[in-house]
Formats: sequence, structure tokens, C-alpha cells
Amino acid sequence: MTEAVSNAAAVSIDVREIMRYLPHRYPFLLVDRVTEFVANERIKAIKNVTINEPFFMGHFEQYPVMPGVLIIEALAQAAGILSIRSEGERPENELYFFVGIDNARFKRQVVPGDQLTLEVEQLAMKRGIAKYNARALVDGQVACEAQIMCAKREV
Repeated sequence: MTEAVSNAAAVSIDVREIMRYLPHRYPFLLVDRVTEFVANERIKAIKNVTINEPFFMGHFEQYPVMPGVLIIEALAQAAGILSIRSEGERPENELYFFVGIDNARFKRQVVPGDQLTLEVEQLAMKRGIAKYNARALVDGQVACEAQIMCAKREV
């Protein structure tokens, strides 16, 4: 495993590098770019929401709205990037699993054309289990906020 990445706020991590950290692939990779990263502290990422997303065909045809569970999943993926990149790299036999959610609130609908800003702050990391404060914003307005937990496991 490579040495952990040093603290540096402004970064630009593209989708190719994101795919080194996450096992997710289309259509389930929900983070397009990372714009800010501080190891073991916080991450800011974006998800561009387009009408071409497969879930819009059925949610809802006449009024397309991004499902809340997918907004939460995008936040969990950003949290995974934060934890994995803080350690350096992800060994092939290791995954972060989404294991908990508390106090989830949805405050604004997310529709095609929106850009979700994913902000995740690490609260604690103990024995491979991390807890985060997370929120998704559109144009500076909170669309979703929650506390989430992820656990590192060998597979």
C-alpha cells in the first residue's frame, strides 16, 4: 500500500482516479469529480445529474426526480473516497460497505440539470468503522443531510 496522502484542500480528482478507489461502475458510480480533499477530515465532490440517468425512466416519467436513496449512496461513495484515499490506495481484497444512516432529511428535490455538491466530514474512525456528517447541496441549497457509517472489510 502506498503512503497516505498528505493534507491538501484544493484538488482535482477525475473519474479515472475515483475508479481506483471505488469498485462502483456505471450506472452505479455516482461521483464524477472531487474538488476538495483533506485526509482523514473532509471531502467535497460533485455529481452531475442528467436526464440520461437510467433511474429517471421510472422515477418519474412525467416529473423526473433523483431518488433519495441514490443521493445518500452518492454521499456514501464520497465518504468511501475520503477514507480510502486518506489511507493511500484500496487493496483489491478490501471494500468499504455502507452500514448505517441516521437523521437523514431531504429538503429539496434533485432533478435533471442539477449539480449535486457532496460534502462529507469524517467524525470518527475506529477499528475500520467510520462515521461521517454528510450533506448534498444544489446551488448552495441543502437537498439532503445525514450521518452515515461505513465499515472496511476484507472480501
